[in-house]
Amino acid sequence: MGNKLTAGLNRLKQVNKRNRNFSNTSAINDEPSSPGNSKSTQNRPLPVIPPSISSTSSKIKVRALYDFGGVSNDDLSFKKGDLLEVDGSALTDEDDWWLATHLKSKNTGYIPSNYVIKDDQTPQSQDWWYDYERHDAEKKLLLPGHKNGTFLIRPATDKATYVLSVLHASSSKEDPTVKHYRIKSMDNGEFYISPNRQFEDLFHLVEHYKTKNATGLCCPLTIPCPRIPPALIFRDLEVSRDAVNLVSKLGAGCFGEVWKGKFRKVVDVAVKKLKPNTMSSEAFLQEAKFMHTLTHERIVQLMAVVSEDEPFFIITELMIHGALLDFLRSDTGKKLKFTQLITVNSQIAEGMSYLESKQYIHRDLRAANILVGDHYSVKIADLGLARMVDEQVYNANQDTKFPIKWTAPEAAIERRFSIKSDVWSFGVLMYEIITFGKVPYPGMQGHEVLRMIERGERMTMPANPPMPIPKQYYELMLKCWNQNPDDRPTFESLHFLFDSYTTSTEDQYL
Repeated sequence: MGNKLTAGLNRLKQVNKRNRNFSNTSAINDEPSSPGNSKSTQNRPLPVIPPSISSTSSKIKVRALYDFGGVSNDDLSFKKGDLLEVDGSALTDEDDWWLATHLKSKNTGYIPSNYVIKDDQTPQSQDWWYDYERHDAEKKLLLPGHKNGTFLIRPATDKATYVLSVLHASSSKEDPTVKHYRIKSMDNGEFYISPNRQFEDLFHLVEHYKTKNATGLCCPLTIPCPRIPPALIFRDLEVSRDAVNLVSKLGAGCFGEVWKGKFRKVVDVAVKKLKPNTMSSEAFLQEAKFMHTLTHERIVQLMAVVSEDEPFFIITELMIHGALLDFLRSDTGKKLKFTQLITVNSQIAEGMSYLESKQYIHRDLRAANILVGDHYSVKIADLGLARMVDEQVYNANQDTKFPIKWTAPEAAIERRFSIKSDVWSFGVLMYEIITFGKVPYPGMQGHEVLRMIERGERMTMPANPPMPIPKQYYELMLKCWNQNPDDRPTFESLHFLFDSYTTSTEDQYL
């Protein structure tokens, strides 16, 4: 574990030395990891193969990837696997919503374009197909909650062959790994992994390796790598209060209450019910309009608001497993392996890198404000204290409240917040993650923490950690806590470091 982080820290030093900028959501090719191999995939769409819409096509058949219940009266509901038809001559790939007809019910209405796929009976239209590079496949398969034998098929680096990627997680005492098997083709069009057995197509190959007699693999295939339904972006930001049904209270904070809700009795949502007089309707709507544009798979999506009268509602996607802090402390969370905790760090750094690119400061980055969703993927939430800034630094008011133990000294003392003060908070968040939710600076009060930091001292790692912690992990935390904000790493480089950590050391050219 330590060797990989050491190599990553060395690369990070080179990155900072050369002042290189990496992609906010860098993906690594199937070649060995190196800064030169990073590719920009900012705002990468979810791993689906969208229908190819051309100006000359008319009716195109698409198949539903997920259930959709509709969010307005003119939407078309459907179930996963249903077949629908769209008019390709009137649409482009950039349209978020398409007008479609359900081929069975003959009903017509609008559908979210990222919920369907062109139905052409090709491998690219199957649940197990992902147009991923090797490293992205490993990140996806290594998400917590996936069982042994979870798999996907993807194009190889040479784009001329395919690769079967399989999660091997049979032992509860060992970190799960991903194994890659090249799928080759013969002159007659058949496919094989082992020359001893050929298959007429990929469909038959997959079915064969699901059996117990599937020799040659680390384990039989079980289920395709699950796809997480993308967050819906409503066509209208402002919605009627009557369209939102508050189901159960999830919690409360200084801003108000959080509820589990139903939108139009169909879509599960989270609803933040703000306290009266929190802000004016105009200021609230202006902030919401910008937050609505923050669309990234590592940011909890703002779906709609109710702002005509108080109490204001902020409607977001629902993250079913709640706060990362509570999850880390749960029996399920405590079973996470070191590589899976690294993946959690990577996902958070990816989301913060996106906010960094938007000049958006969070100001309250901690495990309590990270949410856990389907298949235990994480997203950054609670941007209530965040501000969009035109300059590098946002100066908070003197009465601004913030959690001292997570706050950079320049922000706590001088009220000067920047993306680099968020990096400081990320270092404390790293402590929470690696200790499964322990309170940072144990036994100390906020004013004691401030005095200790002013003396140049930093928090130490716990004496009896729940798992061995590589010293390189702690060294990275110390880099986030550099006294000089300019000397702290960027979220872009932090994401690159954690993202490249999970790259397998086996054959890198698959």
